[in-house]
Amino acid sequence: MKPPPAPKQAPSEPDPTALPRHLAIIMDGNGRWAKERGWRRVRGHEEGAESVRVAVRACRRLGLSALTLYAFSEENWGRPSAEVKALMTLLNRFLKKERQEMLDQGIRLNAIGELDKLPNSTRDLLFQTMADTAQGQHMTLTLALSYGGRQEIVQAARALAHQAMAGELDPGEIDEDTLAAHLYTAGLPEVDLLIRTSGELRVSNFLLWQIAYSEFHFTDVYWPEFREPHLLAALHDYARRQRRFGKTGEQVRGQGG
Repeated sequence: MKPPPAPKQAPSEPDPTALPRHLAIIMDGNGRWAKERGWRRVRGHEEGAESVRVAVRACRRLGLSALTLYAFSEENWGRPSAEVKALMTLLNRFLKKERQEMLDQGIRLNAIGELDKLPNSTRDLLFQTMADTAQGQHMTLTLALSYGGRQEIVQAARALAHQAMAGELDPGEIDEDTLAAHLYTAGLPEVDLLIRTSGELRVSNFLLWQIAYSEFHFTDVYWPEFREPHLLAALHDYARRQRRFGKTGEQVRGQGG
């Protein structure tokens, strides 16, 4: 299925008061986009890197607090070694090329996942870029790398168990806030909106705890073709929704929601 082209005219920018604070994106469809055109899969990843730049710049301009991108899952290590190597090369290139813009725009780079599995050169460059941009206060850009949602919850549970065994934590006092503080995303706002591209209708082990009350937006557009008009359309879709968090619509309206 060929994804639809971008709208000829970009939608207007949404009401700033109706924007999500934290947007998460499952960037899917790079390989299929390239395959449909008779190209190698890596070509799709290369074009997808441009979509990342577009999304980051648009979210920064619109004033979102946090943007989290599913860049490389724990399961992606099982892909052909040549593709994995190409993805790491593209990540290195992105970090080098975008470092100055992140500094100029006040964007703090963050990364979540089992980062010790990354190649040494990639991990070193990632940590250096994170350190260089640590003072950015306008937006947090988080890359999920070697990431799995179930694995994240397991490591949080393991950390809590160690604290309890050491007598540092009463198991009876563990609540949602306690567990959330031990997740990779501790300190970030809750995910308000999750976008997935390419027409797939699943979350693929991404931010399983953090998206408990998120709004979802699915689009048939492949990630390499995802541009600002598609992002704005998703944000308009989000702005039209009423987030009730278990309450009735009347209760929410009574609170001014």
